[in-house]
Amino acid sequence: MANCLTLKKSNCKNCYKCIRHCPVKAIRFSGNQAHIIGNECILCGHCFVVCPQNAKEIVDGTEKARVLLSSGDPVIVSLAPSFIANYEGVGIESMRRALKRLGFFDVEETAIGATIVKREYERMIREDERDIIITSCCHSVNLLIQKYFPSALEYLADVMSPMQAHCADIKKRIPNAKTVFIGPCVAKKDEAEHYEGIVDAVLTFEELTNWLRAERIELERDIDNTPDSRARFFPTTGGILKTMTERAPGYTYLALDGVENCISALRDIESGKIHKCFIEMSACVGSCIGGPVMEKYHNSSPIKDFITVSDYAGERDFDVAQPTPAELQKNFTMISHRLPIPSDAEIMTVLRQMGKFKPSDELNCGSCGYNSCREKAIAIIQGKAEISMCLPFLKDKAESFSDTIVKNTPNGLIALNENLEVQQINAAARKIMNIRSESDVLGEPVVRILDPAVFLQVKSTGRTVRDQRTYLPEYKRYIKQTVVYDPESRMLIGIMRDITDEETDREKKARINKQTVEVADTVVEKQMRIVQEIASLLGETAAETKIALTKLKESIDDE
Repeated sequence: MANCLTLKKSNCKNCYKCIRHCPVKAIRFSGNQAHIIGNECILCGHCFVVCPQNAKEIVDGTEKARVLLSSGDPVIVSLAPSFIANYEGVGIESMRRALKRLGFFDVEETAIGATIVKREYERMIREDERDIIITSCCHSVNLLIQKYFPSALEYLADVMSPMQAHCADIKKRIPNAKTVFIGPCVAKKDEAEHYEGIVDAVLTFEELTNWLRAERIELERDIDNTPDSRARFFPTTGGILKTMTERAPGYTYLALDGVENCISALRDIESGKIHKCFIEMSACVGSCIGGPVMEKYHNSSPIKDFITVSDYAGERDFDVAQPTPAELQKNFTMISHRLPIPSDAEIMTVLRQMGKFKPSDELNCGSCGYNSCREKAIAIIQGKAEISMCLPFLKDKAESFSDTIVKNTPNGLIALNENLEVQQINAAARKIMNIRSESDVLGEPVVRILDPAVFLQVKSTGRTVRDQRTYLPEYKRYIKQTVVYDPESRMLIGIMRDITDEETDREKKARINKQTVEVADTVVEKQMRIVQEIASLLGETAAETKIALTKLKESIDDE
């Protein structure tokens, strides 16, 4: 398979949006980066369309087209009929003038090839007596069947796509001609490279727009009309059926768009539920006018785009020589890609690593991109996914880690929202405030359990209060509290350290010191009376005693 889609690794941000939208889960994650699995990809382009970081890129074919122009051979453009929806108000003649200024020899509509293919489908229904026929115009649908529904290959019409039929017709009519297809499809690049010698290069509408802009060529608004252009309906859902003039009796004709719908139909075909049916399948919702490159460049409007195509389409087929069935034949073979399916024991081991120990743990939320936890486990074993892609698992792990810290810290923690309602409270805080269970206060105003003044102060000023000594009279507790406001989470966090025992010890020591000072004062007073009575006897000894006792008192006061 051609490497039509590439990845800018620096832009991949681990959002998993590409794998969520990939209908066949052909994306592998390694080192926190997405990688497209080439042999599983059907090139529907969904990952390119939905990537919010523009990490997916379509390989540019402009330089290849420039090389063809410099070869000296006539280079003819096969222009997809969806161009009329992509370039509003610009008809085929205006496109021809602009592209000739780029150096192309001529421009023709791929709808000419669509006419050829449509006629071959009608012949197959009329002459081949096939049970089921699936159209082969969409290369992504062809890849889907080749890779994922090989048992339905016998029903895939072995007919060239309109792009191939037209380019083969051009080369048949114009000697030495080179062909360049321009359209809204990523998969056509792969089709051109895989089936060599028919289409020499493929450009997307976006590449053409950029090329015209670089050469300062503006498209003239000019709508032309021709009745011989019914095949212009091809890029719409049911467009192939709309162009068909012959309907075989007993056949059911239907059109399906979108990979999911095509997959459902193919499952029914595999199970034998469908017979005598002609099925037009398109990978893109809305068919080609909903193509991935149109969605990136063009503001898609399904109804408006359909009306635009319908108004531009004629009522008759192009006048073109019909090739023989052998000239239009295209062979499809199975493309093997399947990895071995792991055993139930291996799957259960990975599920347990993801924190899924019982069926109720398997949320199947799809946030990782897989439809179920079991599918995700299989992808991990096959090396396509990582355990870290499970967002509930990561959330539970992070919460478990933080909860362990919160529950085991000796400090009391209380978290409030901006309405000062309790959002979280740990066991240490409940012990300080004699709260039996956190459910008694969660969601309640903090004023029910604490004076909210300090929280209001921090909320209004944004300044943290640190190590504020506070007495909680209703709980007979002393605490040292810190209150922090987190503007990102818009939460107030209160951290409380119970210092009741410290305060009690300090008060007890203060009482002892006070009692000691009082005793010392009493002793000094009594001693002085004695001194006065025996002053005449003691003399200098009394003075020394007074000095000693005074020093003792001062020493106690200092403590």
